[in-house]
Amino acid sequence: MFGCSPVSSNMLVTHNTWEVITHSCGLFSFGIILASSVALLVYVRSLAIWRSRSRGLPLPPGPTPLPFVGNILDVGRWDNQWTGFKSLCSQYGDMVYLNILGRHVLIAGSPRSVAELLDKRSSNTSDRPDSPTIPLTGNDAALSTMPYGQWWRDHRRAFWQIFQPRVIERYRDAQRASVRKLLCKVLSSPTKLQEHLRYAFAATMIKILYGIDAKDEDDEHVQLIDEALARSIEIMTGGHLIDFLPWLQYLPRWVPGTGFRRELDKCKAAIDDTKEVPFAKMKATLESADKSALATLLLRAGDNTDMTSKAHYEEIIKNVGLVAIEGGSDTSFSTLLGLFVAMSLYPDVQNKAQAELDAVVGRHRLPDFEDQDSLVYIKAIVKEVLRWHTALPLSLPHRTLEDDEVDGYFIPAGTTIIPNTWAMLHDPEVYEEPERFMPERFIRDGKLDLSVGDPAVYAFGYGRRQVDRKLRILPILVCAGRHFADETLFLSIASILHILRIEPPLDKQGNPIIVEYGHTSGLVSYPRDIRCTIKPRFEEARSLCSDQ
Repeated sequence: MFGCSPVSSNMLVTHNTWEVITHSCGLFSFGIILASSVALLVYVRSLAIWRSRSRGLPLPPGPTPLPFVGNILDVGRWDNQWTGFKSLCSQYGDMVYLNILGRHVLIAGSPRSVAELLDKRSSNTSDRPDSPTIPLTGNDAALSTMPYGQWWRDHRRAFWQIFQPRVIERYRDAQRASVRKLLCKVLSSPTKLQEHLRYAFAATMIKILYGIDAKDEDDEHVQLIDEALARSIEIMTGGHLIDFLPWLQYLPRWVPGTGFRRELDKCKAAIDDTKEVPFAKMKATLESADKSALATLLLRAGDNTDMTSKAHYEEIIKNVGLVAIEGGSDTSFSTLLGLFVAMSLYPDVQNKAQAELDAVVGRHRLPDFEDQDSLVYIKAIVKEVLRWHTALPLSLPHRTLEDDEVDGYFIPAGTTIIPNTWAMLHDPEVYEEPERFMPERFIRDGKLDLSVGDPAVYAFGYGRRQVDRKLRILPILVCAGRHFADETLFLSIASILHILRIEPPLDKQGNPIIVEYGHTSGLVSYPRDIRCTIKPRFEEARSLCSDQ
């Protein structure tokens, strides 16, 4: 038996260890080379596919993206996105490309680019971007967020049945009653203007859709709508990382950093209640109650419909109710807040409007729908407030379904298109002195003249449009609820200006306070400062709004 000395034994161990280390390093180096080769092959393959798809065309111009995060830091530094996007368009052109965490985003900053993208290519750009936030909050029931397809068409058809022009005259009594109640409430407690406006819009829709009378702001259904709108707007405004990293939605609730799921759950519960609670009440009194808009739709389903089809149809009706409530309540609320701010800042405009109201309507009654053709200046104010205070500054995004080419640029499939509505409505090339509230821009020879560009076309969204030679978008297929929204705004604005005098707020010494107009950032934009003094315009004003 042969032994080894300690020295030779240690040398052997050292030699063996060195062999292991050398072998391991070789494997590690080989692994790095293999991984690098695979990554290079993937990159080359991706580049080849990209060049094949793009046919060598460049992407639209835009700021240089950073690795991994793209242009997210560029977007994050702005107080509000629409002014930031406008500055980018001034620098790069009316179509600006951004990369947001790997997602393709295209800003359309002019009527021309909107027409090219959303009119001429509407068959490719009518879809909405994928967003995990939408179904997790219950907002996938809204027409504005549904993917384009049969389900969307079924909802659009049902919505059109109750809001087409020849049908909406049935709702005028409810609109008149709501406006009267709004005026009474504002005169009684003008400091609660926001609460009164929110109640007025919610109560109007609840009555029209479900036949339910909401007596005051504490009504259960009004509270449900307020909560659903507040939660939805808050979530959609802030955005969620989950939209860019969808796998986050699958993490267990106990994982740190997933607390956002609780807020999404609360929003979904509020929206579901807004859909279900008034519908159940309406359905329970279907045979005995006055036939509301949704009751009429439900009765059309008939007793001969099988249970599967009936459940399908009821789901559509519930969603249509939600669409009608969400679709205009918050934007109309914001628009009327803008009116109050504008009137306190521009007393000459208010004086002209009230002179027209006195001449056409007199002081013995309230304005009515039949006065529209005679109240030209009031109609111009409606147009100007939609332009001046843009409630939905960026409209709603669209998405391309297939690769496309526009103006020699490559537009990849899945690109999110964001129309900068605010920039188009504040373009000095189109609207002289865009920051000034000036209804006269829409009047020529004593008649309403929209040749400069109708703000309502932008305010009510985009789709299949027709473009004239001056690059103005003209509506063909407009927002399904536009006619109803137009009439509601006209009656509300005409009645408010007929009954109320709106002046700047006063300090403790009774001196006017100078209020500067500003707007909040977010999906829906509101005036930052709505302070004003509200009082009856003439002695009989209170009795007019309380007359039944």
